[in-house]
Order: sequence, then structure tokens, then C-alpha cells
Amino acid sequence: MHRPIIGITMGDAAGVGPEIIMKALKDPQVFETCKAIVIGDAKFLSRAELFLQTGLRVHSIKSPEQALDQAGIVNCLDMDLLPESLPYGKVSPQSGDAAFRFLEKSIELAKKEKIDAICTAPLNKEALQKGGHHYPGHTEILADLTATSDYAMMLSSPKLKVIHVTTHMGLIDAVKSITAERVYSVIKMAHDTLKKAGYEQPRICVCGINPHAGENGLFGYGEEDAVIVPAVERAKQQGINVVGPLPADTLFFLAVRGDYDIVVAMYHDQGHGPIKVLGLDAGVNITVGLPIIRTSVDHGTAFDIAGKGIADEKSLLEAIRQGIELAPKR
Repeated sequence: MHRPIIGITMGDAAGVGPEIIMKALKDPQVFETCKAIVIGDAKFLSRAELFLQTGLRVHSIKSPEQALDQAGIVNCLDMDLLPESLPYGKVSPQSGDAAFRFLEKSIELAKKEKIDAICTAPLNKEALQKGGHHYPGHTEILADLTATSDYAMMLSSPKLKVIHVTTHMGLIDAVKSITAERVYSVIKMAHDTLKKAGYEQPRICVCGINPHAGENGLFGYGEEDAVIVPAVERAKQQGINVVGPLPADTLFFLAVRGDYDIVVAMYHDQGHGPIKVLGLDAGVNITVGLPIIRTSVDHGTAFDIAGKGIADEKSLLEAIRQGIELAPKR
């Protein structure tokens, strides 16, 4: 069985990242399906082990080639950037800078094909800024360090995959910003991402913007005909298996049933709502359009419970699983 190498970034070491990583790597299925390498600080994984008592042993390495392929071993590419005295649950410029450096290193390794995918534990945006890195979050860092200008958010769960044309903007602004070029670009990104993951001919369906996908002009101002239909036709001409625009109120049911592999949603809540209904722990955030695969937990650093051993690792486990599924089959 092909076991891709998944690089797991520690995120902010003052948050729950170290402990959810140790909890997740205790799951035997992770070892059976991938080779995991944590990019971070080995002493913080060992510190988490003191109160978690998972029985795992942290193995500090300086390159992926030094990793041990052994059950019960947590390979950590140890960047040793932080003092052992760093407290849990506190915003720190040091931990913000380190979180950036962990991600930067993982991107370098992915570009060199030393790892097959990146899975990110959460970072703290305030700490990141105080550490001198002025980005809104992971996605923008990844785009900048890979020189990527056209990218999209994909949410993936065991039963449903959704990719978004627009995300964090008001609904009126979102509708105004949708263009035929952007819709086509997102369709193409969905197709290319699933092709790399081993889907022979990805089945893509595209949501309409208005109720009933406009009902032939009855609802809205002809947005479907103006921006979605041309994009779908262009994609079809290139051999992409895509249909739409279709009414969103039935489309997601069809996708969950198995008729389609991925849904192209027009705006944030149109795509996020169905994923969240399937379970808050099931959805994983994936940045597509990058030259590398990146998946992420769908929660923050949880400073209020960091170091208590009660953080739930399910979202990280799902992020690892999705990273394995989407990793290029080299």
C-alpha cells in the first residue's frame, strides 16, 4: 500500500497543537496509511506526552531521511526555536514567529517533494502578527511563499467536498464579485486537485447563485446565464466532466448520495452550511490552487484549554486522512 509522507506543522506551541498531534498519532490507522513527520519543536511534543501518557516516543530528526518508520515513534523535524519555559495559553511573539517558521520549512520540503502533503495545526493570528509576520493566516502565507495568485478554499469531509468561488465577504459583495473567469478557474482547480488525488474523471457540479438556479431568469438578474453558464461550457470544451448551474437546495443531496465528487459553491454559507450539518469535526479546510497539498484543522489554538489534555483530535485526524487522500500518487 502506498503510504504518503505527511508533514504536520505544530502551529502555535502555546496552543493545543502539540497535544492534538500526539493524540492523533496514537491512532494506529495513521501509521498504517501514511508516514507522518511533525515539523516543529520536539520538546513541546515531549511536554505534551508527560500529561497525555500516550506511550509514544518522540524521535528528534533534522531531515525527513532520518525518520524512523516504526509504530509508536513520533518523528519530529526539530527546529528547536522556543524556550522550554514558554507558557500555555499566552500570546507570544516567539511562538508566533516559530509557527511561521514551521510552516515555511514544511513548504520548502513539499516543494522539494520531501513530503507529499502539509497538514497544519492551528496558529494564533495575534501571535503571528506580533512575531513580525503580517498575514491574516495560513492560506495567505502559503500563497505568498509558493507565488500563487489564484487559489480557493475547499472543505472536505468523508461524504462531501465543496470548493468556493468566494469566501469571506458579505453576500451582496460576493455576488458582485463572481465572474465567468473566476467560476471557470475554480472548476479547473477542483478538477486538477481531484485528478492529482487519483480520481480518473472527477464529477463536478456547480451551484446556481439564485433560488432554483435563477429559474430561467425568474429569480435574480440573469447572473447564471452571464457568469456560470459560460464558465461551465468553457470547462466542458476542455474535457472536464462538469454540470450546472443547478439549484443548491437539491444539489448537495445529490452530491452526498454519491452522484458527484465535488460541488462548486458560489459563496461562503452556501458551501459551509451543508458541510457543517454533516458534523463540525468532519470538515477539513484545504487550500487548492497551490503547487502543494495543504489540509488543516477547522478550529483555532484554543488557548483556554491548552495544556489540559482535553483538546479533541478528531479534526486533525480528519485533516491527516484528507491529506493522505489528496496527496499526489508519485
